[in-house]
Amino acid sequence: MPTPVPSAAVSIGSVDAQRVEDALSVIAPRWTTWSAQTLAQQGHPMRVRDVAVRLPFIREQFVGKRLAQMHADGLVTRADDSHGAPYQLSALGKSLSRVHGALSDWSQAHLSLGNVAGAERVEDAVRRLHLRHSTAVIQLLDEGGPMRFVHIAEEAGLDNGLTRYRLNRLQADGLVTRTGSRHGDPYVLTDAGRALGPVYAAAEHWSNPVAARRNSAPPAPVSAATRTHTSVPLGSDSIRTSAALRRSTAAPSTLFSHAPQPQPRVPATVTTQSARGRGR
Repeated sequence: MPTPVPSAAVSIGSVDAQRVEDALSVIAPRWTTWSAQTLAQQGHPMRVRDVAVRLPFIREQFVGKRLAQMHADGLVTRADDSHGAPYQLSALGKSLSRVHGALSDWSQAHLSLGNVAGAERVEDAVRRLHLRHSTAVIQLLDEGGPMRFVHIAEEAGLDNGLTRYRLNRLQADGLVTRTGSRHGDPYVLTDAGRALGPVYAAAEHWSNPVAARRNSAPPAPVSAATRTHTSVPLGSDSIRTSAALRRSTAAPSTLFSHAPQPQPRVPATVTTQSARGRGR
């Protein structure tokens, strides 16, 4: 693999928005980062039950479904397809460390999340960035902002309804704001939005093998029961689990590209409280 260009040298407008979102969509499903970092930290093939033991806030059945999807996406491999065969990170999965590092650095610098586990911080960042057309809207505002709603919709080639939804979501996620409170006031990027260059560069670079894999072979079939969708709003159990992860006092300060670090221990009371809805 060629040496990547330093992400800090890449501007928001120079990246391919489609490739950025393709890359982020692969790692966006809930618990993907947790599973990948758990496999990396242990450093050896692991069965589903062994991964689940280290993630007590997720049902074992859901861990199995998440690893199956990661296998279909090329993030993990296994020796064979027999029931119970262990998983390990593929070369593509291992190379995620650069993307995770960029996401974590951006989050720490620009988001006020408190004491949050490293994997949870990365998943929160991906949730804010992966939706279709979000990157294009951010690029438009980076290049030509402030911009009014109608001009954003026109330049991005989106209908008014989708443009409004995207802008509302980007505002809620702290990436976009309006210059005033009146209807029709222009939109601009926040400091967090303007700082996304290194994140986009890392995601675009990582998308190279993702795109090559998708073009060279059809995707492995995955049952409807296995697939999960991050666009579904989180329920109350998900909110409780997220709150428990944020309260953890042992959040690792490094990602899996460095020396293995234990994931935060979740108190037994929290595990019991979220047991009913651990599957996502």
